[in-house]
Amino acid sequence: MALDQIIVLIAGLSLSTWVAWYFWFSEKKVVKVVTGSGGTQEAIIKVKGGYSPDVLEFETGKPIKLNFIREETAACSEEVVFSDFNKKATLTPFKTVSVELEIDKPGEYGFQCGMGMLKGKLIVR
Repeated sequence: MALDQIIVLIAGLSLSTWVAWYFWFSEKKVVKVVTGSGGTQEAIIKVKGGYSPDVLEFETGKPIKLNFIREETAACSEEVVFSDFNKKATLTPFKTVSVELEIDKPGEYGFQCGMGMLKGKLIVR
């Protein structure tokens, strides 16, 4: 094997390892959402190639309002689905769309795009 082939092989393996770590093994940052003056826990989630933030923590029993701002026109991000609550919303490009939830039980609840490619999580304590 020639030196240039060895270098390409090592670079490819290194890049593959980094991609696997980033997408599957890196720790997600949890954003704790505080209760506003009206008693509602409100968060802004930007949608562009994913959800940002994608892991949010809330208190049990208080109303939750998620404001999705879709900053792209990709077909995958046009819908957000909360399967645990039988709820979905169509996200209009470059507009804010609010989703309101009432969660009375602690736990972890996922949400995703209509195609299942973009994913997020709500942690209720």
